[in-house]
Amino acid sequence: MSERPVGSGAKRRATRKADAAADTPRRQRRFSARRKAAAVMRLVSGETLEELSRELGVAAHELSRWREQYEVGGRAALKGRAADAGDVEVKRLKEKIGELTMDNELLYERIHAMEAGSPFAGMRPKR
Repeated sequence: MSERPVGSGAKRRATRKADAAADTPRRQRRFSARRKAAAVMRLVSGETLEELSRELGVAAHELSRWREQYEVGGRAALKGRAADAGDVEVKRLKEKIGELTMDNELLYERIHAMEAGSPFAGMRPKR
């Protein structure tokens, strides 16, 4: 039985990782939003999913998911319009109207409750 030097397993694992990295220099685990968008634009322009997947080292289902997210985001951007200062003010005023309406309703309920407890609630005032 031959003796192995201490730490030789760690050395071999490091060598394997270095060899794998040398074989595929373009492979990166994380893609920035800009790189994802560039990949999606290449798909949209006609490159095949399989070729791009191999070239970038990204699974085909991941590229498909990026394309779907890009399309959904693009549709959402086209549906809405940019809010301006007037829209913000209108929203604030509508919220204020809602608050005041609720306050008025609560006050009317209190008035009715107070009048119901009064001994002269059913009598009409004399003129």
